[in-house]
Amino acid sequence: MKTTKITFNVKDLNLWYGNFHALKNLDMLIPQKEVTAIIGPSGCGKSTFVKTLNLMINMVPNVKIFGEINFNQANILSNKTNLVNLRKQIGMIFQKGNPFPQSIYDNIAYGPRIHGIKNKKQLNKIVESSLKDVALWDEVKDSLDKNARDLSGGQQQRVCIARALATKPEVILMDEPTSALDPVSTLKIEALIMQLKREYTIVIVTHNMQQAARIADQTAFFLNGEIIEVNDTNTLFSNPSDQRTEQYITGQFG
Repeated sequence: MKTTKITFNVKDLNLWYGNFHALKNLDMLIPQKEVTAIIGPSGCGKSTFVKTLNLMINMVPNVKIFGEINFNQANILSNKTNLVNLRKQIGMIFQKGNPFPQSIYDNIAYGPRIHGIKNKKQLNKIVESSLKDVALWDEVKDSLDKNARDLSGGQQQRVCIARALATKPEVILMDEPTSALDPVSTLKIEALIMQLKREYTIVIVTHNMQQAARIADQTAFFLNGEIIEVNDTNTLFSNPSDQRTEQYITGQFG
């Protein structure tokens, strides 16, 4: 029996936007090198939760956070957390591919350059390996100087994933990464996620329950800022322990 290592151990996490209590007493374990899906209706706290995992939420005014988010056994909510290092270790992919308005090459090289890598040969290697990791190298290797925003939506999203991989993170957070994509591009991103989990811990917010069922090892159901249920995905969808989970996954609300 394999012992599962834990990447995040969230304990009694509470978050307020001003006077609005957005996350309430959350406890959750996120295993290493697995896909964890976060599902639930709009406004239930899914995106807020994911943005706390690399403290991007700190960029929002009037946010107050209490509790613990232990990442590799260190509480990132302590004042000692180095945000630059944290975000190097925990990459983030957003709903819509948001490449910088510059070349494909410069998009991928951006992170390594920020972290001090200037050697052209080394950057070339990182760009190539990152694009190969997202199955995009063969499509763009002859046009690396092309503006990344001229690519298709699915290609732009893969550039953004490659950009996140270039800094060699441990974790990739994804907030609705396929919601703006057509079905073919969506399946490519899902296949990519299944490959990436061999090397990375992945947390994905999705409105698409079929997507969660296809790709996630464990799934958490959020409602009104609370975790109603978290379990391995097959169990959560086939035999939920809470009636509200069953009502949501059978389409009775949300």
